[in-house]
Amino acid sequence: MKPFLRQQLARYADRLGELEFLLSREDIMKDMAQFLVLSREHTEVASVAGRWVRFQQREADLAEAQAMLSASASDADMAEMAQEEIDSASAELQQLEGELQRMLLPKDPDDARNAFLEIRAGTGGDESALFAGDLLRMYSRFCERQGWKTEIMSESSSELGGYKEVVLRIEGDNAYGTLKFESGGHRVQRVPATETQGRIHTSACTVAVLPEPDEAVAIQINPADLRIDTYRASGAGGQHINKTDSAVRITHLPTGIVAECQDGRSQHGNKAQALKVLTARIQEKDRSERAAKDAAERKSLIGSGDRSDRIRTYNFPQGRLTDHRINLTLYKLLYIMEGDLTDVIQALQAYEAAQQLAALEVGAGT
Repeated sequence: MKPFLRQQLARYADRLGELEFLLSREDIMKDMAQFLVLSREHTEVASVAGRWVRFQQREADLAEAQAMLSASASDADMAEMAQEEIDSASAELQQLEGELQRMLLPKDPDDARNAFLEIRAGTGGDESALFAGDLLRMYSRFCERQGWKTEIMSESSSELGGYKEVVLRIEGDNAYGTLKFESGGHRVQRVPATETQGRIHTSACTVAVLPEPDEAVAIQINPADLRIDTYRASGAGGQHINKTDSAVRITHLPTGIVAECQDGRSQHGNKAQALKVLTARIQEKDRSERAAKDAAERKSLIGSGDRSDRIRTYNFPQGRLTDHRINLTLYKLLYIMEGDLTDVIQALQAYEAAQQLAALEVGAGT
């Protein structure tokens, strides 16, 4: 294990002792808010410190077994036992080191949150709208595999069955943290159903993944800065949805950001949902602006945050998916379009972890 990681882990062990002392004080126990904050930190620190203690124990076991092996040249049984312990300790140490590295990485507090996933057709006309529908199906299938709930918040359908724009709410453990790297430009290369000459066309969609705001800490929006319009919803929903002005569109005047919802039957419910989407978009704008300022200090996986950046190509004639950020190419496109995104997402997460670990090492001055 690298020296800077050992230094970081030693600090966790020291901090655990400090927290145990603080939590034993009567004045802290009487301040429930402070007690809860320290208790949550204690849980996280104790988890890391516990794995660190186990790592040190197995290091000692490995050293003892290696010494036993050196001293048992004439005893085959003893040498065999020592080698088995060496193999066991080495394997567990490798696993523990990986766990500890992940535990030390900076955590995005939004990772555990639900998410809004927005898909918009781009260049390519009708083919782009059809591809937006394919992407919606792909993400919906992936969410099903994760056991997450999905709900279409708003949609603008195209004549051929795709979408000009669609917004999906995803509810599930770590939904945003899992899908956040999907933000960006998605390019498709294939022969459209409407193409009579068999020529391959290229079109594109943009995807944006936003964390659902925490209502307790969400930014406060001045009602005077909002323009709220109601209109008659379109699409599936029966007679009721087409006969009442239940759909709601909210415009944030200072930024020009717009959100709408037409999925529910009540105007009140649609307004509440649209306001959530609007808040998420405003917070994402603030996040992107902060990321742009920090870009000179640390290169982000997503780049500048510009959603028009091309991050991925779906090449149907070759059955190939390429993620350009990490030079990942997979020849399993049909499976991916059925929601099998695990390999792609895990590769992106591993890349981010490696970047964060490198930043930690630089920060430690090693």
